[in-house]
Parts: sequence; structure tokens; C-alpha cells
Amino acid sequence: MEKSYDPKQVETHWYRTWSERGYFHASVAAESRPYVIVIPPPNITGSLHMGHALNNTIQDILVRWRRMQGRNALWVPGTDHAGIATQNVVEKQLLAEGSSRDKLGRDRFVQRVWDWKTQSGGTIIEQLKRLGSSCDWDRLRFTMDDGLSKAVREVFVRLHEDGLIYRGKRLINWCPRCLTALSDIEVEHEDTTGKLYHIRYPLADDPAAHLTVATTRPETMLGDTGVAVHPEDPRYNRLIGKSVALPLTQRRIPIVGDPILVDREFGTGAVKITPAHDFNDFEAGLRHNLARLAVFDQHARMDASGLREAQAEEALRERLASQPVQKARALVVEALEKGGFLAKVEDHAMALGKCYRCKTVVEPYLSPQWFVKIQPLADPAIKAVESGQVRLIPEQWTNNYLGWMRDIKDWCISRQIWWGHQIPAWYCRNCNAEAILETTAPKSVTITSEARPIVARTAPAHCPDCGQHDFVRDPDVLDTWFSSALWPFSTLGWPDQTPELKKFYPTSTLVTGFDILFFWVARMIMMGLKFMGQAPFHDVYIHALVRDAEGQKMSKSKGNVIDPLQVMDKYGTDALRFTLAAMASPGRDIKLSEERIEGYRNFANKLWNAARFVLMNLEGPLAEAPLADRPIADRWIMSRLHRCIGDVNRSLEAYRFDEAANAAYHFIWHEYCDWYLELTKTALADKDSQQAALTRTTLVESFETVLRLLHPLMPFITEEIWQAIPHTGESIMVAPYPSQHTALIDEDIENQIASVTSVVSAARNIRGSQGIAPSRALHAAVATPTAACKAALTAHQDLIASLARISTLVIDTDVRPYMNGASASVVFPGGSVGILYVDLTGLIDVGKEKARIEKRLKELAAQMEQDDKKLSNPDFVAKVPPDVLKKTQARHEECRAEHDKLSGELQRLRETAGGSA
Repeated sequence: MEKSYDPKQVETHWYRTWSERGYFHASVAAESRPYVIVIPPPNITGSLHMGHALNNTIQDILVRWRRMQGRNALWVPGTDHAGIATQNVVEKQLLAEGSSRDKLGRDRFVQRVWDWKTQSGGTIIEQLKRLGSSCDWDRLRFTMDDGLSKAVREVFVRLHEDGLIYRGKRLINWCPRCLTALSDIEVEHEDTTGKLYHIRYPLADDPAAHLTVATTRPETMLGDTGVAVHPEDPRYNRLIGKSVALPLTQRRIPIVGDPILVDREFGTGAVKITPAHDFNDFEAGLRHNLARLAVFDQHARMDASGLREAQAEEALRERLASQPVQKARALVVEALEKGGFLAKVEDHAMALGKCYRCKTVVEPYLSPQWFVKIQPLADPAIKAVESGQVRLIPEQWTNNYLGWMRDIKDWCISRQIWWGHQIPAWYCRNCNAEAILETTAPKSVTITSEARPIVARTAPAHCPDCGQHDFVRDPDVLDTWFSSALWPFSTLGWPDQTPELKKFYPTSTLVTGFDILFFWVARMIMMGLKFMGQAPFHDVYIHALVRDAEGQKMSKSKGNVIDPLQVMDKYGTDALRFTLAAMASPGRDIKLSEERIEGYRNFANKLWNAARFVLMNLEGPLAEAPLADRPIADRWIMSRLHRCIGDVNRSLEAYRFDEAANAAYHFIWHEYCDWYLELTKTALADKDSQQAALTRTTLVESFETVLRLLHPLMPFITEEIWQAIPHTGESIMVAPYPSQHTALIDEDIENQIASVTSVVSAARNIRGSQGIAPSRALHAAVATPTAACKAALTAHQDLIASLARISTLVIDTDVRPYMNGASASVVFPGGSVGILYVDLTGLIDVGKEKARIEKRLKELAAQMEQDDKKLSNPDFVAKVPPDVLKKTQARHEECRAEHDKLSGELQRLRETAGGSA
């Protein structure tokens, strides 16, 4: 083995080797029990970010672990066509070229997107391989490949046949920049401060009297078709059935009683109803049979024809036509104020809905769209989680899921873009002549809500009503999440009854972020139950977000992004993977820093150096013997190893990746490397002895097991080392995962060695604090709390003396301190405490040591005084950047701890009283 570990040379070689040998491939003919994960398909526009790195590291840990346990492990990879996002990317390219999608036309534009996908859409796949993802690349899928497109058409048609897909003119979320409908969960809400406008609406039969309404959107009042009051509100209920004269128009609109829409405590207790521009108003309009007057167009600009239909005043119409929302609002408020209709304006906290892709303010917009009637699909999906058929981990997400599902609204699935699954619906031109509106420059088609669609798996040959053959296909495409909802079974070949579908469905575990619990997870459960009769997975592990070290969201604008590709190049892939696993505490965001990754790179180096030690000490014979006949250090390490094996397996079963990683880290670094390798040196000193042969056997057995235990977390370095030491098999990746053997766990031996290491640690601490060179032998005594502790230490007195370099060691229950000495606590198993005394005579210059400590204490006192002034200053605490405040607080605590420790050392040096041991 090389002196130091070079990840770049190792990682490419082993990933290629694993792939070429077919280790990632799951066989339908295998008799072993399947373990299946489907990847959350990344967008083809994507590049690996830290969220991907966390998500795929967790999946790969699970898949490698289960594969090594003998399961027929399948990890299905793939990518998502990402309708709006991908179309935006290509449209930006066209804009830079001086072109547009309208200039190309639909067919040429879609081909341009396919070309882009071929050239750039596979970038993230190669990056996932760089991460070590052991996906079955032979089964790579794409949400718009032929098989998945067939599944999408089949599901659409069947849902339509069952009355669960319908087309209607309804109010939907509309992005005026993307020019497409959005589902409710594609709208992100941002808290902001707006204005609440109080407007006087004169009573139609008594213009001197008025009803005052409060609204945040005065520009939509021109589309009002009613005013609502609460039927039990004594201020207004006498007005129900009357009308108001709508300001700035020539229309009268009715006053209706509506206890659902009106909150008597909000605003004035009277609410304007604008069914074409507000979701609650839309429902109120249905209850009271009110007209829908749309005064904004699809670009969120005032629509001239809509203003005419609303009978807005002519002069105002001319000023408002084609004006965007904010400008229209200012003009309407100006006109209201001029007419004496504006009572007052006040600040108002509100949530502003924005497009999740482009962040444009979303408008409620009345248009014909396709919807899924969702409640019949949601009910079984609710029961699946309530019954435990599907388990959400951490469990806290169960209530979020159930709350959303119980209040679910019909799903708007149509999108007014070109890239995606075009809806399999056609319209006969002859039967729908007035409902089909076509333009040639640019070429487009609009289908009104009155048109009668023919939904079919393939284009119809003739119209069933008139027999004609001339059809127009619905121009809309499906929401990207529609095809993603079918992912667990469509990727396995459905609707065809393939061997893969029979073998691998339902899948075992889904790993995902909480941000797509409703976008994706809930919809997969609904579709899986509907079309497969089984939930698509049993466990859903929901991980948190990766943030920067201060807990801030990573963003390019803040300059706090940690690029996984860069840190993999710098520290190695295994270091990044282990960091993410070690920090993946359930329900808690990961506060990531490069320092943490660097720390686990050091862990990889520690493992590498341990391997070099093992290899350097393999010269000489091995000896087979029952563990009980081997040296105590060997029996101790095997006992501790099997405790660790049990801990790691239980943690992985419980999806506690942090606990699994930390258990492995603690054992390997602090027990195996720090103690066991040190303990073996005595046994290995005479390499030809039987004891050395037995220890070499344990050394190989234990270290080979450690590598297999660690492999799912750190696959590259473990394979490289495993190949260099004695082993059985051709790859660690397909070697059996360690299982705990409780018969090898010996608590008595663990307690004995724990007592030994506690004494040795105390001696080393005294050396460090007193500046005693490792080469200087010590005179020491241990005061034990009990006779049993004395017996345990006495049995290993030579071992303690060797490890701590003690030439004279006294062990007794009654030991007096040295006249010129130092002491440290010794904690025994069970919590009892003894004291180690070390004679400092001749080891240190007491005068110089006192001077050194006194000088350092002055430095620490000055630093603490300076920090105290800062931390007690409210302006400093309030204005300084969070990272500076955190560093100041940490430095203050570190100085205080060092000051306390050195003060104790100085006091001991000043003591003159005492006896000899």
C-alpha cells in the first residue's frame, strides 16, 4: 500500500470495476428476497448539489448494506423531464440566439429540447456515479421514454374512464411568466406587508348610504359580481337582497348573505365577491349563482374586452387597458380616491403566492383545464398510512401527511407548455367548430371549455358522433408530477406484466426530502394503490435539508454554497459520504462545513494507516485457536467489535444513519486504532511466538470485519484496503455484511481493559499537562476505590506499565500522594473513581513551570476581559455577524476552561505538604 491514500486514483478504478462486473444489477431469477429502492429522479436540467448528495448517499448506504446481507438489491435509476424547468432552459438558449419557441413551432421546439437532453441531460447521472451510487444502470429510465409514456397514457385513459379525470373551466393558479397553470403545491407563499383598502360601495336604492368593503386587491373590483355579509351580522343583514352600485362602473351587484366567506371580525365585515379572480370568491359565486367577469388576461394585464364586459367607465377603460397589476392598482385607487369612494388605506400582513420555478407572482385565472378528482384516490392513501401499510420516518411527518390529504383539493394536471406528455385527448373539428380557436402567426390552438374531448390511448380514426376524420389534439401537456407519480411501477414495465414488475413491486424503501412529500410521495401512494392494488413502498425515510454551518440556506447569492463535486475532489468521496451520514439526525437540518468534511477525511487517513500497520505486522505465521485461547487484547477487541456490529445494524434498521456512522467512527478511531493496535505491539514483539501468531490472526479477522462493516458508508477506501489484506471473495461489495455474535461479547474482559485504558489515559494526561517527554519513565501509584478494582489492575500491571511507560507502579486501596506530584482521576467501569499519582521529582523544573503557567494565566485573563466587554455590549451582540459572535463566544469558553485547568495545576505546584506513596 502507498504511504498515503489518494482517493482520485482509487475511486474511478473501483467504480468502473464494480460496474463492469455487474455487481449493481439485480436479477429477476435470483431466489433471494428483493430489496428495492427507486431513485427520486433528478431533473435533466440538474447538476449535483448537496441535497442530491445527501439523498443518494443515504440510498446507497441502504442498498449496499442490504446487498451485502444477501438481499437481491435493486436501485432503479432515472431522470425526470422536468417540464417547465427544462422548457425554460431551452427557451433561454433560443432567446440568446435571437429566436423563440413560437418562431420554431411546436414540433421543432420539442425536437430542440430532445437534442438538448441528449447533449446535456445526462450530466447528473455521471455525477451520481462519481458519488459511488450503486444503481442498476442497465435499468436507467426517463419519464418520457417510450415505456413510461405508454404508462402515462394508460393511466390517463383509465382515470378518465372511471370519472376521475375531467375537463372544466375553473379558477386555477396561473403563472403569467411561464404562461401555464400550476397546482396548489407549486405555489410558494412568501410573507410580506401589503395594503388593505377600504372602499365605499353606494347602495343602489339609497346613494347617500354605502357599504364599506375591505380588500387587498382594489384593481379586481371592476370584476366584482356581488358583495357578501354575514347573515347574522346585525350591522348588515337587513341589506341582504338589496344591491350596490359598483364604483367606477355602470353595474349594480347584489348583496348576499354568506357565513362561509365572511369573517365578521375581519376588515369591515363586508366582502367584495370577484369569482374570476379569487378562489374563495369563486366558490361563493357557485353558491350564489354569480357571474364570472375576468378583467385580467393571461399576462396579468388588464383585458380590454373584459373591462367592456364589466362595464367599466369608458375613460378609465382606456387608461387601464393592457396595464400590469401594479400599475392598474395605482390607477384604480386614484380613481376611487377622486370619486370619493376610498375610505382609508392601512398596512396589512399577507402571504403572496409565487411560482415555484420563476418566482413570479401567481394570479388566480379562469381557464379550461384538466383535473384529477382526487378524493376517491386520497381516501385509500390515508388508510394506508393510518394502518401502518406505509410508514413515514421520522414519525412526525405522519400528521403533516394526513392533515394535507384530508383537506386535499382536485389536482390541476394540465400545463400550457410544449415539453412534456401531451394530453391524449382529441377534438373533432366538425363537432366543435366554435370551440376550437386557431391562429397561424404564431401557430396555436385554444380549446374552450365547451369542446367535447375524445380521450384515447391512440389518435382516433373517426369521430363517433359525426364520422369525420379531422381532429385537433389537446395542446396541453401533463403536470410533470403526473408521470412521476407512476414511477415505482412504470419503471418496472407497467402496464405490461413484466418479470421485473412481478419480482420487484412493491418496492421496499423510498428516500426523499420533506419538500416533495405532497408533490410526489402522496401521489405515488395514491397511484400505486389505484393501479397495482398495493402501496408502492413500505417505508418512506424523509431527510432534512443541508444548510451552511450557521444554519442558513445555501444560495449562490449568499456565497455559502458547498459544491459536492469540489469537496469530493478535495477530500475524497468517502469523506463527504461519511460526513453526510454522521450528520443525518432525523428531523434536524444538517449544518455543514468544510471543516467537518476535512475531519472525516482524517478518519479515512486513520483507517489507511491502520491498514498499513496490519500489513506491516503480517510477517510470520498465523495460528487458529478459539477466541477464548487468545490474548486478552484480542478477546477484548472482538467483544467490542461485535457490540459495534450490533449497534450499526440496529441503527441502519431504524434509519439512524447518524448513529450508525458515529458508532463505527468511535469504535474504529478510539478503540481499534487508539487502543487495540497499541495493545498488539507487546504480543507482536516476538513475531515467531504462538502469541504473535494468534494476534496476527485476530488482527486480520477483526480488521477485515471492520472494513465490511464500514463499506456501505465508505465504499471506495474499504474496497481498496480489503483487496490488500487477506480475504475471501473477489469484492468487498458482495462480501457478507457482519452480523453480531453475542457469544463473543465478554463484559468482564471489556471492564478489565476499560480499567487499564483509564489508568493509561490518566498517566498520559499528566504527561501532557506537565510537559513530560514520552521517553521519560514515570514513578506512579494508583489509589483504587475497591479491592475488586485493585485486583483488576494488578492482573494487568505489566500491561499498564508498558503502555504508560511507568517504571514503578504501586496499586492499592490506600495510597498517599507524592510530596512533589501530580494527580488525575481514574474512572472505573460502573462509575467508581480512583486517583493516579505521579511523582514529578526530577521530571520538571517547578520554578520554570510556575513562571510559564503564571504568564499564560495573565494572557488568558486579558483575552477573557476583552471578550467579556464585547459580549456584555448589546450593540456588539446585535450588530456583529452571527459567525463572529459565535467565534467570540467559543473563544471565551475555551479561555475560561484553560484558565481553570492551569489554575489547578499552579495550585498543586505551590503545595508543599504531603507524604510519600
